[in-house]
Amino acid sequence: MEKLSPYQVASLRILSAGLVLIPFAWNAWKQIPKKKMPFVVMSGLLGSFFPAFLYCVAETKIDSALAAILNALTPVFAIIIGVSFFNLKITKQKIAGVIIGFIGLLLLPFAANKAISLTDVSYSGLVLIATIFYGINVNMVSRYLHEIGSLNIASVAFSLLIIPCIILLILNGYFSIDFSEAGSIKSTSASVILGVFGTAIAFVLFYILVKKAGAIFASLVTYGIPFIAIVWGFIFGEIITPLQFGCLGIILAGVYLVNKNSAAEQG
Repeated sequence: MEKLSPYQVASLRILSAGLVLIPFAWNAWKQIPKKKMPFVVMSGLLGSFFPAFLYCVAETKIDSALAAILNALTPVFAIIIGVSFFNLKITKQKIAGVIIGFIGLLLLPFAANKAISLTDVSYSGLVLIATIFYGINVNMVSRYLHEIGSLNIASVAFSLLIIPCIILLILNGYFSIDFSEAGSIKSTSASVILGVFGTAIAFVLFYILVKKAGAIFASLVTYGIPFIAIVWGFIFGEIITPLQFGCLGIILAGVYLVNKNSAAEQG
């Protein structure tokens, strides 16, 4: 069964997101001020394009549990970058919430009795770079694109990535693949579904969250990944242990602390 390379998967994912959002791009382009366009382009690159390739390459070598833990460093980098470069004001309560949530996430694999493989751990650096990009993006959107519609940001950002993704697919031999094989169709379909739902729709919702709840709380969506993973595992017959529930409770406590009084602060 022929499988797609990490570069092909990432390119297909971003291409699919761009194609599904392109009907909205023309009107969006006219509504975005020219001086804001560089930030929209950078948001597409830092928030999705580069991380998509970094994650796809990294997860060919590192454990998915390790990738999830490293991904949860996004709120930490959001705070560091926000305070250092975006004049972000952060309370001790929010810092405590991020740390508590991260501790809960660290404990979760052990609660599930899952060993984390450290083979080829050097590839974890790729995930760390991606989380730094996320930290920059979330602060940039919150600071410079707050008044731009979320659908407008996403549709323009991803539509501009269509041509680069097509070029990358050509260079990586995607169009010479034998599509008579079921494996090729299955891999392509999975990448497209991931692009439409996990990238296009997800990023529109994410931009809405950034502008409604702020950069730090929006970055905490990475703490929600274990919830989704556990729910899907339960649906497919996995047993959820009391320790896992306890870890999820710790994560929720951290998220609560970050979001507590946020509305009053923003108002």
